Amino acid sequence: MKLLRFRGTDNKDNYGWLMDDHVGLIEGDIFGEYRRLEPNIPLKSVELLVPVYPTKVICMGRNYAEHAKEKGEEIPEVPMLFVKVNSALLAHQGTIQIPPQSAQVEHEAELVAVIGKRGRWIPAEEAHKYILGYTIGNDVTARDLQRGDDQWTRAKGFDTFCPVGPWIETDLDTADVLITCKVNSELRQMASTKEMLFTVPQIVAFISSIMTLEPGDLIFTGTPAGVGTLEDNDRVEITIEGIGTLINQVGLENH
Repeated sequence: MKLLRFRGTDNKDNYGWLMDDHVGLIEGDIFGEYRRLEPNIPLKSVELLVPVYPTKVICMGRNYAEHAKEKGEEIPEVPMLFVKVNSALLAHQGTIQIPPQSAQVEHEAELVAVIGKRGRWIPAEEAHKYILGYTIGNDVTARDLQRGDDQWTRAKGFDTFCPVGPWIETDLDTADVLITCKVNSELRQMASTKEMLFTVPQIVAFISSIMTLEPGDLIFTGTPAGVGTLEDNDRVEITIEGIGTLINQVGLENH
């Protein structure tokens, strides 16, 4: 099932579910008990929002060996974590803004796990019980700033640098899922999740040994090789098999 957050013609924010090209309202709590109403709202008539609003966004660095190699970095022996700030969140069809401080902003296509239940010290074999589903993310990065900083907060934290969407797929086997990224219809990234150094269950277990995971938290699971620079007026399309396509435009930040 595909869960989404949307704003309709009544200008209210709602949770819904998708059937073909129509949306049905959801009454209740998507992390608890809820019921689905009839899918009678045309998808084209609503504005899709970020699927959930997390307490935190945790990301994996260098989780694909080829990406580590293309950046001349060592493959990590344990999961490499960093965080993105909530003010960087951006919805499907939103505009990624290139800040004046950077001359090299790059895309990073990623599978994103959405936490559905509070947990700490979660065993890898039980991780699936704590995952609501999966969505698509773009870990946009100011690469020139990243190279100059010991910490990645600045390079990863600009407003609009965390596109997520368009919805959450609750039924997805992540063992071998194809991820692609196109910029202006040119293929930039293509790989399978089977190439991950650390699997989703391993990542959830590792993160939850450090911090409590809350419903709605997002876990970016790393990007494959092929990251590249974004320019003004570019169109970025990230497709993950079984989920859909996250689309964002690119523009220059006005300040």
